[in-house]
Amino acid sequence: MSHPGIRKVIIVGGGTAGWMAASFLSQALNGKFAIELIESDDIGTVGVGEATIPPIINFNSALGIDETDFIKATQASFKLGIEFRNWGGLGERYIHGFGGMGQSTGMIDFHHYWLKMHQAGKADRIEDYSLNLLACEHNKFLRAQHDIPNSPLKDLGHAFHFDAGLYAKYLRGYAEGKGVLRTEGKIASVQQHPESGFITSVTLESGTVHDADLFIDCSGWRSLLIEETLHTGYDDWSEWLPMNRALAVPCESVSPLTPYTRSTAHGAGWQWRIPLQHRTGNGHVYCSDYISDDEAASVLMANLDGKALGSPRPLRFVTGKRKKFWNKNVVAIGLSSGFMEPLESTSIHLIQKGISRLVSFFPDSGFNATDIDEFNRQSTVEFEQIRDFIILHYKATKRDDTPFWNYVRNMPIPDSLQQKMDLFRSNGRIYRLNNELFTEVSWFQVMFGQGITPQGYHPLVDAKSEELIEKMIKNVKEVMHGVVNLMPTHEEFIAKNCKAPPMPM
Repeated sequence: MSHPGIRKVIIVGGGTAGWMAASFLSQALNGKFAIELIESDDIGTVGVGEATIPPIINFNSALGIDETDFIKATQASFKLGIEFRNWGGLGERYIHGFGGMGQSTGMIDFHHYWLKMHQAGKADRIEDYSLNLLACEHNKFLRAQHDIPNSPLKDLGHAFHFDAGLYAKYLRGYAEGKGVLRTEGKIASVQQHPESGFITSVTLESGTVHDADLFIDCSGWRSLLIEETLHTGYDDWSEWLPMNRALAVPCESVSPLTPYTRSTAHGAGWQWRIPLQHRTGNGHVYCSDYISDDEAASVLMANLDGKALGSPRPLRFVTGKRKKFWNKNVVAIGLSSGFMEPLESTSIHLIQKGISRLVSFFPDSGFNATDIDEFNRQSTVEFEQIRDFIILHYKATKRDDTPFWNYVRNMPIPDSLQQKMDLFRSNGRIYRLNNELFTEVSWFQVMFGQGITPQGYHPLVDAKSEELIEKMIKNVKEVMHGVVNLMPTHEEFIAKNCKAPPMPM
């Protein structure tokens, strides 16, 4: 039996999640039905998620957004990876870079050839074989180039650092241009169908009633519809990801403008540093069981590299996810669906994936349970895979200098992660399941970068002569260094191609 289509969608909440949802739906559904976004100017948005990962490029291009225009509008800079300081051990550093590594070697990943030579003392540091890592070290940048055959530049993966408030504003202009109606106001009450429990409408403080068939909850941590109204429940992951607070503060920019995010581990948490064109975003993510809010603020302020442009803003959260991302006729997108700390810049990515998954499972008014179950299953798998990758950063450490590091180093971890670590430890093998977000190259960089050293390498590497491998490795290093030497600096590239206008004070 076919059901009539959806007539109207209401998005509750603006911010990055709300306006990303409004933009993508207005583009994908091409004016087939009404989209209304309800937000209040009085309710602030978190607005600190300023670092992204490469799939954001697909999101912007699906909307037909011009990259240079977007960069200028959001004071964006480019991001080639994340530098981790003091994670594996105090004084240690490594970079988790996007893009490929080495060169394509057929069936066996490049890192196995490198491992063989490295174990034999015949290969240099891994950074010498990756364009992204070398470009980060030298503060260089160039967009990937796909028109030059066999150029290593085709593997250069980039994302952005941007001002999340400016991005939401930019997308608001886009969505309103496509017919999305924005309503200003605070929701006073939510009405449900007496039998099905489906949400029928929301009533604003002004008394106006707004009804729809499908509701998207972008109300942030408040989770007005998915939790306050539908009591969906939450899977708490604090046993593995004990961070529960953050303090955020911007500071003045300093030169050089780095083409990477930095994460510096402290005694009971870590500090982010995100360079934009007009300022640098900073924050200290920590666990309140091990450090007081005042101490956490002092650590943050003592580790800024420019003059602070305000006082630290506190945020509180519980790491985990909603038991269902889609419940009845409500889909949670953004912080209302769950939160994993911003260590690998996945928050905006999860918004993007939630919206595109909603489009692929878009309902009719029958709200088929099988479709909704599959949406929830896929969303859960995705959250769990990202969760494991983030836990890895805490678990794989030699640090024993504070009670916090002793806890995370010794904590039991999910079997799915333990198995990945054991597999890598034996012969450097990494398997990417169901097209999971983080690639083999990402897992390799973090595991190796934090001191998990494989005992061996893929045995089929030995099918090639050592002489041939040594030659290949040497050639890769020369090519990578040669390309990076010719690249402009990150600052030069922006000045020439996409400099944003100065921000009004």
